[in-house]
Amino acid sequence: MDAQQMWHECRKIYPALGEQANAWSFGVEADHLADLVLRGEKTATSSAYDLYAVDQEALPQAGSFHLILDSRHQAVCIIEIRKVSILPFCQVPAEHAYKEGEGDKSLDYWRRTHREVFSQWLHEAGLAFGEKSKIVLEEFCRIYPLES
Repeated sequence: MDAQQMWHECRKIYPALGEQANAWSFGVEADHLADLVLRGEKTATSSAYDLYAVDQEALPQAGSFHLILDSRHQAVCIIEIRKVSILPFCQVPAEHAYKEGEGDKSLDYWRRTHREVFSQWLHEAGLAFGEKSKIVLEEFCRIYPLES
């Protein structure tokens, strides 16, 4: 199903979605991470706070809806952001790492992989990463397709 079609079908159930789909894919391993969301194993994500200013993007907001795409820009599912918080990298809790659903779901795994990717992305933007770098933490739930 393409993105517009999925958004239209979901609007029949959730009219609050609005006309325009906010569609994006996960930056690393888009297909794998989208599949984790679809299966209900991934209910959180994180991003580097400083990149929002660089990209001139607004911070995510609780109550907003997003269409998750795969690496070919095909619609996978629609999520609703339930909670957004900002913490230094070194204070991200194990509970959040578990909710991200990646690897062995441990905080050690999360820190190791995210330290690498945040360092790379911030470096590409001309910024430095550190243990106190601000991280945007999002918790969400999949709302479409509906669970069978």
